[in-house]
Amino acid sequence: MISIKRINENDIDLCYELDLNTLSLWTKKQWGSEFKKQGTKIVGLLIDNLLIGVCVFQVVLDEAQINYFVVDQKFRKKGFGSYLMNYLIKQCEKLNVKKLLLEVSRSNVIGQKFYSRFDFPTVGVRKNYYKDGSDALLKEKKITK
Repeated sequence: MISIKRINENDIDLCYELDLNTLSLWTKKQWGSEFKKQGTKIVGLLIDNLLIGVCVFQVVLDEAQINYFVVDQKFRKKGFGSYLMNYLIKQCEKLNVKKLLLEVSRSNVIGQKFYSRFDFPTVGVRKNYYKDGSDALLKEKKITK
């Protein structure tokens, strides 16, 4: 059974392990600090009790920033990422969020295609933003009810 639930600090190890096997973006300490940030919400996508996806987003007034979004590689191209993104967009609508923002590497063509399916146009660029020297594309989706 597929479900989405709020993740709490007890699940840091699961989040860190999924990150290690996918993006390798954050250390365990960084994961711990995400759970303490004001306005940050962390949700997990599960099949039965197996964590296969995570979304970390932060709400500030009427905007939300996606800080982390991943689905385990074994479960990609099966609709799970879309399921998680649609959930996130619905949550933003409920929270009266007007804009949903994110960054994606210019070299991440698959990620760019994924976000374009949800109407995230590029609104800016951060040059040499990532460790590998690639640019970050700033994307923004307007949320309307």
